[in-house]
Amino acid sequence: MDQPILLNGAYIDEHGTYVESGFLFIKDGKIDYIGKKNPLPNEEEIKTYVIAEGSVMIPGMIDVHIHGAAGADVMDGTEDVLNKMARALPAEGTTSFLATTMTENIDSIEKALIQTASFIKGQKPGSAEIIGIHLEGPFISEKRAGAQPKKFIKQPNVNLFKELQQLSENHIKLVTLAPEAEGGHSLANYLNNTGCIASIGHSDSTFKEVKEGIESGISHVTHLFNGMRGIHHRDPGVAGAALIQDELMVEMIVDGVHASPEMIKLAFHSTGADRTLLITDSMRAKGLGNGEYTLGGQHVTVLDGQARLEDGTLAGSILSMDNAVRNMIQYTGCSLSDIVKMTSANAAKELKVFDRKGSLSKGKDADITVLSQDHQILMTFCRGELSYHRKEE
Repeated sequence: MDQPILLNGAYIDEHGTYVESGFLFIKDGKIDYIGKKNPLPNEEEIKTYVIAEGSVMIPGMIDVHIHGAAGADVMDGTEDVLNKMARALPAEGTTSFLATTMTENIDSIEKALIQTASFIKGQKPGSAEIIGIHLEGPFISEKRAGAQPKKFIKQPNVNLFKELQQLSENHIKLVTLAPEAEGGHSLANYLNNTGCIASIGHSDSTFKEVKEGIESGISHVTHLFNGMRGIHHRDPGVAGAALIQDELMVEMIVDGVHASPEMIKLAFHSTGADRTLLITDSMRAKGLGNGEYTLGGQHVTVLDGQARLEDGTLAGSILSMDNAVRNMIQYTGCSLSDIVKMTSANAAKELKVFDRKGSLSKGKDADITVLSQDHQILMTFCRGELSYHRKEE
């Protein structure tokens, strides 16, 4: 049995309220108590952490769109790379994620799905948990491919998706597709009816086509402003629809590169905290610095915080979730309660795992991120185990 852990300090509760001088008790990987009163008898042997003044406990962050980190990429299709990602992510406050594939040849996608499904079955506490797979492509628009290799793009196809979902052992939870493509509405409808999130992304849909896609089951937007038809004063496009259609949950890459701070602020005025999910869309270079890397077999150069293909196209990001948090606060002035929604609660609800993740509540997984006063990561607990502890300067 795991040694019980007591955290003593401020926290954001399940209602978004900031609570000072609280107690959070972890037992057997779950939150056994959270509140104002120390729940433990003095004689019980526990490991106690006192949270520094000005710091705060929040739910562990959930990244629904991440390709890689620490030199690893989901498409490498090995247990080692998934393990490397899972161990690296707690340092940025991430405790759960969707392993995200990309548009490549079907054999490579199948290999990645099979390996990820196998990895999910053997996961243990102590590192970030893969809670599903995000299939980004191959059912996208060639016109809006971005860094997705065009030669591997396929028309949306329900039968092909069924095969991929079977190989993933039903772990595909979110699919990015272009609904305007032939077969797009059928696939969106199938996804919606089988409990999988249908996301519009890498799409050239007009506003009218987005509305039709929503009627077919689209409920999510992949990386707002990127890989999509932008806003025009006579056609709001995909980006405009994301801002004004309340049915849509909206991903944002808040690195100041994929969208300017001003555009993030503009978007947040429309979507608010309730419809926004902060993501990283990071690739294998995250955490490794400037240099030469690959993405989907393509050469990528990372320089000055940007990852680009040889033609200058952005190739994912090297953004960490904690940097996304700090940027979002700086760009929009949002509150920590807003941050909890955008980094954890919204994703947990959308993925239907809010019964065990997404808030600091009794009975839920002890996925906990401790932020300093300046929103640096001090500690991260993954299912009750201390997975990252910042060393003193």
